[in-house]
Parts: sequence; C-alpha cells; structure tokens
Amino acid sequence: MSVTIVYGSDGGNTTKLAKKIASKTSGKAIDIKKATAADFENCSLLILGCPTYGDGDLQTDWQDHLGTLEEADLDGKRVAIFGAGDQMNYPESFVDAIGILYDVVADKGANVVGFTDTAGYDFTGSAALRDGKFVGLALDEDNQAGKSEKRITEWLAQIR
Repeated sequence: MSVTIVYGSDGGNTTKLAKKIASKTSGKAIDIKKATAADFENCSLLILGCPTYGDGDLQTDWQDHLGTLEEADLDGKRVAIFGAGDQMNYPESFVDAIGILYDVVADKGANVVGFTDTAGYDFTGSAALRDGKFVGLALDEDNQAGKSEKRITEWLAQIR
C-alpha cells in the first residue's frame, strides 16, 4: 500500500506527527506548500494533517494551498485525516481544521476512513464531529502529548 501524508505546520507539532505517521506506514510526508494535485492522487491511502489555529481556522499554509487539494481527483480515494488542537485553550473549536478538510474531501467523493471516538478528550465543541465521532485522529500535543503514540498506533491499525 502506498501512503502519502500531506501536512501543514507552523510550530512543528504537525510536522513531527506527520513524520511519525510516515515512519510507521513507510509512507512519504509532504509539506502542503510543496504538494501537487498528483501527490494527492498517486497513492492508495492519502493522509492529511492540519493543526487548528485560533478559533477554528485552518493552518495558514493549508489556507494558502487549499486549491491544490480542491484540484485533485479524489473520487473514491481512501483518505484519512489527523489534526492537532488545544482542548484547554480552545475547547469550543477543538480540531475544527480536520472538519474543514473532511468537508472538502467528502465533497470531492473521497472515502474518508479513520473516524475516532471522543472519549478521553475534554472539549465543548468541534466542527470535526460527525455522528458523535471525530472525522479523523484528534491529537493534543499541548495537553495530552503522552497519549499521542498510543492513539496514532490504534488509528493506523484501524485505517490499514
């Protein structure tokens, strides 16, 4: 299975997470600033990673390069999404960015995999919820970094 991880990151947390996921999947990690439509298309599993900024915004590079994702042919493509958020300082918009990316890829016909349970998180709202689950893997490197390794391992087992 060929795996491509496309991520955006300013502070480095999402870069670190993307590289960890790439090493566990033998995949390649590509910064969204360098990604092409072909990078989204030419893999059997596409994983998108984005931190949530402020009150629920996509990371800046994702905002600037979202058109590249929108140009890609994702019809029937297996897509998984992960994101970093801060449930203590932004409990009302925890990992909203993965909900934004979910809407984009779902509208393009992607088969989104890797929904996760909300148990173990302490937040009040999220645009990443569908039917009571996160649309991908929610990680909080600011407040629950010790739980990330286990969450990543379980999530990867689920999406493979």
